[in-house]
Amino acid sequence: MAIDYKKELESASKNMILIHDARVLVKMIIRMLVQKAKVSKAFIFLHDKDINNYRMTSWRPAKEAGISKESSQIDSNNPLIRFFREYRGSRLFSDEAIIFEEAKKLIKHNLARETKILLTSVIEEMKKFDATVCIPSFFRHDLLGIVLLGNKIGGNKFDRQEMDFFIALASDVSMAVRNAQLFKELQVELNRNRQLYIRITIALAAAIEAKDNYTHGHTTRVTNLSMNIASKICQKEKKLFDSKFLEDLHIASLLHDIGKIGIPEFILNKEDRLTTEEMNRVKEHPVTGATILQPIKELNSAILGVKYHHERFDGTGYPEGLKGEHIPLIASIISVADSFDAMITDRPYRKRLSRDAAFKEIMSLEGRQYDPRIVSGFADYYREINI
Repeated sequence: MAIDYKKELESASKNMILIHDARVLVKMIIRMLVQKAKVSKAFIFLHDKDINNYRMTSWRPAKEAGISKESSQIDSNNPLIRFFREYRGSRLFSDEAIIFEEAKKLIKHNLARETKILLTSVIEEMKKFDATVCIPSFFRHDLLGIVLLGNKIGGNKFDRQEMDFFIALASDVSMAVRNAQLFKELQVELNRNRQLYIRITIALAAAIEAKDNYTHGHTTRVTNLSMNIASKICQKEKKLFDSKFLEDLHIASLLHDIGKIGIPEFILNKEDRLTTEEMNRVKEHPVTGATILQPIKELNSAILGVKYHHERFDGTGYPEGLKGEHIPLIASIISVADSFDAMITDRPYRKRLSRDAAFKEIMSLEGRQYDPRIVSGFADYYREINI
């Protein structure tokens, strides 16, 4: 049955959009060339910016395909690379592609000496790979790769429809490969930015601890407990939290008290009970923290944990008196972790509770101060490791 190359090209183009790994993309294209177009072998040399060379991806393992390890990588001085870079648009061949039989005939023509020398080297290079066709894959002015095809299975020559298909496919490959490369570069940049704001987060958390004696070690403990509670909840409700939520929770836990930077030290470190006015100043810290972090757009979700970790499930918390499921889960998790650590820590005006007593206190406030789902995850973790 005849192959509908237009349909195959459309299908390949759609699949290319979905693949963001250039190596995976190239292997998919090679597999299609061999299976659909009945090519005996296929190689694609793809440009690797890190080493400024072209690396080969083949349909078969290099050993089976008769390709040495040394031949699996070519540099910019390779005759095939040079030819496409130097003679693009020269119309030496009927297509932009090099066809081996045409090249052997062309070498006998009256060509410029430099052209004849390069073309002779091109022919020798194609012999090495047992290739009958070599097609460039350009993105604008950049040669992203070359496609080398072996014989057509059955011994026939490639017809006009097949050649048009190969050339169009190589053009689509260049676009898809460039998109994949840009996606990879974007991921690298995002990871770099992520590392940057995580480092900033840790620095801000350290600034809080330097100001408030009580928070020394508190931030780290609350963060660890928050992540462990979330882990336990995930075991029961696997789809409740994704990796982004967990990252936001980690950052929000580290920064949940960042707003205390705006509270005078004499209040933070006061050894007696706070006055009503002083307590009201302390209660400002969730909103102050959210305001401090607001310009950092990457922290939008994490800010919810900072702003609302003092809300109560029954609606009597602050700053907005949110109730029940209107309280963001990220804040509800930090609320339990923050409260438990506060209970087991000495304060100037009261002694700490034992861990078991603090655990019982958390359990007794389930459904009033704390979200039952979070309390359940906390209880599972507490009982497992007997904090």
